[in-house]
Amino acid sequence: MTAQNTQGVRAVQDIDRDMVFKQIEAIFDDIEVDAVKIGMVSQPATIETIAAALEKYAPEHIVLDPVMVSKNGYHLLKKEAETLLIKELFPLAEIVTPNIPEAEAITGLRVDDLQQMEEAAAAIFRLGARNVLLKGGHLEGKPIDILYKGHEFLHFTKARVDTKNTHGTGCTLSSAIAANLALGRKVEEAITLAKDYTTVAIEHSLPLGRGAGPTHHFYTLYQKAGLIP
Repeated sequence: MTAQNTQGVRAVQDIDRDMVFKQIEAIFDDIEVDAVKIGMVSQPATIETIAAALEKYAPEHIVLDPVMVSKNGYHLLKKEAETLLIKELFPLAEIVTPNIPEAEAITGLRVDDLQQMEEAAAAIFRLGARNVLLKGGHLEGKPIDILYKGHEFLHFTKARVDTKNTHGTGCTLSSAIAANLALGRKVEEAITLAKDYTTVAIEHSLPLGRGAGPTHHFYTLYQKAGLIP
């Protein structure tokens, strides 16, 4: 659990590992799960528990967003958990979606340009990830995300949206990828559709609070329902 607002994360409280397992167990024992998205997991016990549960239930699609540092610099992943995250969860994930600071933390490489992004993506792939989507939004200029599948680099480009309200963009993208994989889309198509969805959510983000407001996840749905112009 986190205590946070638009200005940043203030505190993190880990949940007991038995409760984490029971939450996962309760869902899988009741509902057919097509895809799983993993976000912030801050301690080794949680990582071990999630890995054990996923190995038990073996869902077809697993998306791992290796959340490590918040926008305001709060370290969300304990140092001792980083190695375990790579060892236990990378091999289970169909796709791993780090941003540039996370890629630098995972690989120890400096990432300042497109070539270095490709080098970092390849390095993460060698750590056990089957597909790596390295998000380039932290670099200057037009944001380019790079997908590496072990034999080629694919580039996904969108225009940068001029707004400070980008709270949760990475979480939104990885969740949208998982949703599209659950619908039967291949990895490349799932990424394309997820980026389209996330871009619209950012374009119509909500100016809430004194910091970075949230993306508007329901804009298209509200528009179709006639709730907004």
